[in-house]
Amino acid sequence: MRQRTINKPIDITGIGLHKGVPVNMTLEPLGDNQGIVFYRSDKAVSIPLCVENVVDTKMATVIGKDGVIVSTIEHLLSAIYAYGIDNLRVVLDNDEVPVLDGSSSGYCLLLDEVGIKELSEPKKVLVVTKPVEIKVDGKTVKLLPSDDIVYDFKIDFDHPSIGQQDFRFDYSVRQYKEDISRARTFGFLHEVQHLQAQGLALGGSLDNAIVLDEDKVLNTEGLRYDDEFVRHKILDAIGDMALVGYTIVGYYDAMAGSHHLNHLLTKKLLASKANYKIVDLEEAIQHKEMLELAYDKAKA
Repeated sequence: MRQRTINKPIDITGIGLHKGVPVNMTLEPLGDNQGIVFYRSDKAVSIPLCVENVVDTKMATVIGKDGVIVSTIEHLLSAIYAYGIDNLRVVLDNDEVPVLDGSSSGYCLLLDEVGIKELSEPKKVLVVTKPVEIKVDGKTVKLLPSDDIVYDFKIDFDHPSIGQQDFRFDYSVRQYKEDISRARTFGFLHEVQHLQAQGLALGGSLDNAIVLDEDKVLNTEGLRYDDEFVRHKILDAIGDMALVGYTIVGYYDAMAGSHHLNHLLTKKLLASKANYKIVDLEEAIQHKEMLELAYDKAKA
């Protein structure tokens, strides 16, 4: 399998979640081994996507360089990562990626519209070879060796509309579009009001987020999935893991994870080459097929 990009440039306009101002964004194809690059056209600054360029993870994943930032990148990256795109330039004229409806489904539609093409160089993936774990205040995120791509997330909120939720996502593009991409970001009314008083979440509304008061979901249309909250956490985690620069072959497992913990996890993963290896995707597939064959023979 070869590296991927999109067929041609495509434009979209939306608002940023925090500033609530219009953002014009263009996705542009790039050649082999260029990676994902964000470009602030209003500042003439390029920000390559990498763990080292993460500058904030409080409310969203934010990357920056030379004092210039791009915020709330996780939903777009989640779709890019799910579609297996390796090389792409994201051009923006402001400091936030458009929030759209609070999910990544709009970006999936955009990628479906423009189409994906294969390039010349082999596609490489990051294979987790040792368990890597981050624990903070009872919250845990970890990556475990696996021959599959799995995201398993658990949450526990003291709220009647959320409670305990657990979802396991076994990767495929089709399942991502059906089971993950439509899950929206969520927040509590008192938190939204507090953030807006601080000049944040100014673009947040019932049109681009699930909002809850003390008892219920305030969106009149209700939820898209009964467990939409934990599914959105997986959507975010997929986007956050894209910061490593490769598709991760491994088992991601989280209990009450966050952007911050995901960032710590990617840093710890990349801190030692004993934790991973970079291989051609074909090699990873062949290795899995050999293991499955050996397992089938052992069962027989």
